[in-house]
Amino acid sequence: MLTAATQDLPWLAFGWVTTRPAMKPGGPWGLPVLLCGAWLWVSAAQPSTQAPGGQTQGAPKLQLRLAGYPRKHNEGRIEVFYSQEWGTICDDDFTLANAQVLCRQLGFVAATGWTHSAKYGKGVGRIWLDNVNCGGGEKSIEDCRSRGWGNSDCSHEEDAGVVCQDERLPGFVDSNVIETEQNQLEEFRLRPVVSHAKRPLPVTEGIVEVRHRGSWAQICDEGWSSRNSRVVCGMLGFPAEKKVNRNFYKRSKRAAKAAKGRRRPGPRQRRPKSRSGPRPRRREEVRGPQRLWGARQQLNVRLHSVACAGPEVHLSLCSWEFYKGNASGACRGGMPAVVSCLPGPLFAPGGSGGGLQKRKRQPQQAQQQRVRLKGGAKPGEGRVEVLKDGVWGTVCDDRWGLASASVVCRELGFGSAKEALTGARMGQGMGQIHLNEVQCLGSEKSLWNCPSRNITQEDCKHSEDAAVRCNVPYMGYETKIRLSGGRSPFEGRIEVLLGPGRNGSQRWGLVCGDGWGTLEAMVACRQLGLGFANHGLQETWYWDASNVTEMVLSGVKCTGHEMTLSHCAHHSTVSCRKTGTRFAAGVICSETASDLLLHAPLVQETAYIEDRPLHMLYCAAEENCLSSSAQNANWPYGHRRLLRFSSQIHNNGRADFRPKAGRHSWVWHECHGHYHSMDIFTHYDLLTPNGTKVAEGHKASFCLEDTECEEEVGKRYECANFGEQGITVGCWDLYRHDIDCQWIDITDVKAGNYILQVVINPRQEVAESDFTNNAMKCNCKYDGHRIWVHSCHIGDALSEEANRRFEQYPGQLNNQIV
Repeated sequence: MLTAATQDLPWLAFGWVTTRPAMKPGGPWGLPVLLCGAWLWVSAAQPSTQAPGGQTQGAPKLQLRLAGYPRKHNEGRIEVFYSQEWGTICDDDFTLANAQVLCRQLGFVAATGWTHSAKYGKGVGRIWLDNVNCGGGEKSIEDCRSRGWGNSDCSHEEDAGVVCQDERLPGFVDSNVIETEQNQLEEFRLRPVVSHAKRPLPVTEGIVEVRHRGSWAQICDEGWSSRNSRVVCGMLGFPAEKKVNRNFYKRSKRAAKAAKGRRRPGPRQRRPKSRSGPRPRRREEVRGPQRLWGARQQLNVRLHSVACAGPEVHLSLCSWEFYKGNASGACRGGMPAVVSCLPGPLFAPGGSGGGLQKRKRQPQQAQQQRVRLKGGAKPGEGRVEVLKDGVWGTVCDDRWGLASASVVCRELGFGSAKEALTGARMGQGMGQIHLNEVQCLGSEKSLWNCPSRNITQEDCKHSEDAAVRCNVPYMGYETKIRLSGGRSPFEGRIEVLLGPGRNGSQRWGLVCGDGWGTLEAMVACRQLGLGFANHGLQETWYWDASNVTEMVLSGVKCTGHEMTLSHCAHHSTVSCRKTGTRFAAGVICSETASDLLLHAPLVQETAYIEDRPLHMLYCAAEENCLSSSAQNANWPYGHRRLLRFSSQIHNNGRADFRPKAGRHSWVWHECHGHYHSMDIFTHYDLLTPNGTKVAEGHKASFCLEDTECEEEVGKRYECANFGEQGITVGCWDLYRHDIDCQWIDITDVKAGNYILQVVINPRQEVAESDFTNNAMKCNCKYDGHRIWVHSCHIGDALSEEANRRFEQYPGQLNNQIV
């Protein structure tokens, strides 16, 4: 992890790539390995006087740490170091007050939650505390009531965890870091060999270096294999390795020795002048500043005998050794290990306009793709979905681990897995669960090559959907954008870095707010590394806290899949209708987002036709729920033919769905007696097979509320008494077929074969983690009197081939649906 003190180090200018620390197996405590992340060590000691010799007088022996996998730095399984042994705390009677005490001991200002049932994995060793009962104001967990040290009837399946607020206590210092034997691998990076090279990121080839005892060291390549290179490439976000031209690097080594051996002649040792003119310079001297980087650097080889099997997700899982002593004669028979990696299609140098959208422009590759990620905020993370029999489905998290997750990551063009997530941490899917108990070795080419068990409905639920976070190459996108003026790091006016200009300098500028919306905000938040978009703002006069005033980008239009704003369409020359900094674009980002999906089978089951008298449709006409021809009808006589159906809209995301407008701007409709928090919440369309719209309807948000919820999920939103509107995570809002506007007016539609389409949140007014699943489609046959609706599915639930078959469906000749 980079700190403020390290962000400006010179090596960042060359795009060197680093990974997080990892502990070598079999460390001094015999604990499991934590990959690409550091243990959080802190002391439970209170401030005390310092004794001579640097020892603290009266300091208790209790120490705490956050552990487990997967987790962030401010959450994890709570572990206690007592009596010279690490152990866990049981979740029996655990409360938020306990978490408050523990988080403050860990140096955080407060706790935001706690976990049970070993959410961050099962610990090892003793279970030190059980039935802990804190009041919340204690200074140490020792001050809380419990059954006593080591007295527990729990198993490690009941290990407790805490989630702390990501804000440190002022002046807090990790004063009691446990010293370890120096068998520790910290950060890794690839160092480019040619120092002046201005090749675009990512860095795909260079000398492998590991941070050891505060400095960078190399690894001896004696016995180095392609399996080792595969592991290193995976750590750095690349799916595969390629062969290195070692002769090139041998010349670098010889040049380094030659440079070291050359000495400037003394005053008495003048070189004789050549009679034929100046001495011709060697090629290495002619190259001048283009000399190989290795020729100007002193090597510090510290590791040797690295031996990986290939499937490891981190080099620390391989066997390796440190040179002992001063290692002055280290690696005499070899040279520093060099690795060359193959980037995935999203990160290949020379790619343009791409990002996440790039893969969509490769139809042949997309047809062969049988695995995808959904619901993630960043590239390389998301819920794992697999394609089976033309239908996408999820993977159950039983026995889900890093080996299986790494197979998914490499298959999709990323590196090895950084985290294997369980418990629907990237949101729940809908539809089928295709795989369960997937157990990959890590060397498989596809998840489908791994052994698994056939799924049954009783085995898994979507609350157990597996997900991954993959290692991705460092691209430096976040250095080209920043926020200013916001109240928190997650909001502000957008400033982008452009250049170099005519004078060769780069400059920061603003983005025009004209046309700026949710999709553009999604890309900006992704580029910033701040998760999802909560709001895209076209005016930011209240964030006028920067001296940047020039508009440098306008007409930005994104699809929502791009990785940077530069990948979006925009004006070639700045043309902003509203000038001035108050009209600059801004964003509010969030780590989580909602995700609405329509329950497609219910639409198919409830669809029917009703001829409704006009005298019963006055309220519906007032809200424009009828076709335009209804204006010319002979009111109140006659009727309208309506295609009615029920809509059950689920929130499967990780944040509640809330209307964009506050209750102060909701519109009261006297006729129906309720408030509309969104003018248009859904679009209902009837299309011909070629996509021509023949009938349409729309539905305002009569009332966004929690009709029903999953088990153990409580309702939060209810419309009665001007209550708050929204849909809670794990709940759904049901619009029954027999309420007003829950229809399409098909009075003017002729008999034929059509496509019924329902789109939720069509204007994308409210940000979601995924808009590709907001549409639902059905095939239907209308004979002028009856209608048959079938093959209903979410818009992205089928393979591309199955979607093409659906759209080219010839229709039904009778009511026998096949």
